[in-house]
Amino acid sequence: MKFTDGFWLMREGVRACYATEIRDLRVDTDRFTAYAAVKQVHQRGDTLNTPLITVDCFSPAEGIIGVRTTHHAGRAGHGPDFEFPGLDTATAAARTRRDGAVTELTSGPLTLRMDGDGPWGMTFLDAEGHRLTGVDSKGTAFATTPDGAHHMIAQLALDVGENVYGLGERFTPYVKNGQTVDIWQADGGTSSEQAYKNIPFYLSSRGYGVFVNHPGKVSFEIGTESVGQVQFSVEDQSLEYYIVAGPTPKEILARYTALTGRPALPPAWSFGLWLTTSFCTSYDEETVTSFVDGMAERDIPLSVFHFDCFWMREYQWSDFQWDPDVFPDPVGMLARLKERGLRISMWINPYIAQKSPLFAEGAEHGYLVRRPNGDIWQWDLWQPGMALVDFTNPAAREWYNAKLRVLLDQGVDCFKTDFGERVPTDVVWHDGSDPERMHNYYAQIYNRTVFELLEKERGHGEAVLFARSATAGGQQFPVHWGGDCFASFTAMAESLRGGLSLSLSGFGFWSHDIGGFEGTPDPAVFKRWLAFGLLSSHSRLHGNVSYRVPWAFGDEAVDVARKFTLLKHRLMPYLYGVAAEAHRTGIPMMRPMLLEFPADPTTRMLDRQYMLGPDLLVAPVFTADGRVEYYVPEGTWTHLLTGETVTGPAWRQETHGFDSLPLLVRPGAVLPWGADDQRPDGDWLDGLTLRVFGPAAATAETPVVVVDRTGGTAATFRVVRDGAAGSIRVTADGSDRPYRVIAEETGATGEGTGTVEVPVA
Repeated sequence: MKFTDGFWLMREGVRACYATEIRDLRVDTDRFTAYAAVKQVHQRGDTLNTPLITVDCFSPAEGIIGVRTTHHAGRAGHGPDFEFPGLDTATAAARTRRDGAVTELTSGPLTLRMDGDGPWGMTFLDAEGHRLTGVDSKGTAFATTPDGAHHMIAQLALDVGENVYGLGERFTPYVKNGQTVDIWQADGGTSSEQAYKNIPFYLSSRGYGVFVNHPGKVSFEIGTESVGQVQFSVEDQSLEYYIVAGPTPKEILARYTALTGRPALPPAWSFGLWLTTSFCTSYDEETVTSFVDGMAERDIPLSVFHFDCFWMREYQWSDFQWDPDVFPDPVGMLARLKERGLRISMWINPYIAQKSPLFAEGAEHGYLVRRPNGDIWQWDLWQPGMALVDFTNPAAREWYNAKLRVLLDQGVDCFKTDFGERVPTDVVWHDGSDPERMHNYYAQIYNRTVFELLEKERGHGEAVLFARSATAGGQQFPVHWGGDCFASFTAMAESLRGGLSLSLSGFGFWSHDIGGFEGTPDPAVFKRWLAFGLLSSHSRLHGNVSYRVPWAFGDEAVDVARKFTLLKHRLMPYLYGVAAEAHRTGIPMMRPMLLEFPADPTTRMLDRQYMLGPDLLVAPVFTADGRVEYYVPEGTWTHLLTGETVTGPAWRQETHGFDSLPLLVRPGAVLPWGADDQRPDGDWLDGLTLRVFGPAAATAETPVVVVDRTGGTAATFRVVRDGAAGSIRVTADGSDRPYRVIAEETGATGEGTGTVEVPVA
């Protein structure tokens, strides 16, 4: 939100007060509080009839410094508030230091400095004492607008050449400089500035992150209202934000996710190919069986089958009852599908249509959100007379889960938790939550409710969602997908931008509708999207008005689907290790290039390629004719599909058939390669091959961990390249299973147990 009219004036009717000078400072051993006047005080009379801004500085965790600015502190706090699993001020080890008028607060590698003799301001410094960012003369303020609203405002300086990323799954330009971003959940598709997943966290190319601790609407002006500042504001009496230290982007995300929650590890079976009924298409058991048979007949392994909305009766979403006219024997049908090795996913949402029998049940027991006058909140958008489940009510959560538990008992394995963005603000919540703060936060309690049920019923490590909406902390309940995109190359690219932005907002796992959701894709779009989708963390075929079975798009689409599904299965020893890393550290599976190469300035703008884990560069093709332009960082990289080598740093222009795309292996990488290409959750040590690629140095040692299906260590391999001897020696630790080693430069191979040596000269 903008408050000024250019650099000099305020917008009509806006009155602003800016922190000007420190009038008092209270310092404890691990925090301090400054009281800032909003005008210069020359005499005692200047202290009358004027506000003070209270500025609390503290550390919620090591390497994170919080700043809370408050005008009036008496406002009742109705919640909700973000939960911080990693909040531990006892281990933050923050300390203060005073040197004359200068006060410092240090937490790990991060220091906040405030000079009481100068004009108002704060400086954030890294471990070497270099300025990361700072609060300048107009950086701490509050303002009132013509409608009487009270806003707290903060500004942090942007340095020359500094880029800002993140703020959730945003489909606008990847670098957020020059954008106005409102953190406000909306069901706006992937083609606008609206977003399903709004996260008040951004990451700077200067080596720090910023998290605004406010679950309601946060308005960001990123080099817009003031081109040298990131401004953020909330309609409230207090504003709290955290500076998160790096210096690398990985360290920033690790600290941020340690505070807000690390993602659960999805089960290995969820990494296989998902196929859905699609949305508005006609389907029954015969149709579903024909899809499953068609995939098997064409040798395309299928892991999950998903039933979308119309598994329930029309006008009754949600009643959680199978449409008996379409599915007369749902329990038998599910059993027949599961006999074929499939997992089952079901579409749900948090809305209860008036025609649903659950409407009267929920109304009677107080499980539906109400207006201030006691009426149940309803509208006709999406479902007629639709109401909203009040997940702030523990009894309502249990009631909702009881309906889902019936489906789990029938054989369902997971749920697509759709919607959760259209949440009204003219309502009263069971727990007294502030409606404005609950609008974004609703997604958190909705997804948590379902995820925790799955963990309870299916066991730890077996829970997975396919969720559309999220707020900060939502990364704990994977997987999230990119929402409703068009079936076009443009939408394919905007989907990737959204995924990269979400990954830099702390989310470890992300997917999208292969082929696009809206409309029917041209076969070229579908085939290109297949390769992209099957080189994402999770892979789902889904559409709106048409089926997404590969043979609907030609024989070549079948071949492409088969090739990349089999490839993903062979990569699972590597991919599930990357997934386990995301679970442990918060570093996402799909990584913007700057995450792996922060020192390379070229990577800071790249939004049409990514790293899949640390060692695979993926550049999806966004053209029908196969032309693609992408950037290769320093070193000699190897095309995984062709064996060709490419040396960077360099821009590349290539042309690829539909069965190919730039998929490059990092110099010196060792890829654990599975033997089983038929399923994602096999025994990865059975027939394991270690593919050793061109060295990063003449002599190098690389540890390789192969995980089991719980994410624990199944075996560790020590790969030593001896340039002088011209050999690669591999030693297994923790496993006596036979394995194979390939030196990709020469094709030399060796196999055995324990230690295996192969020549490279």
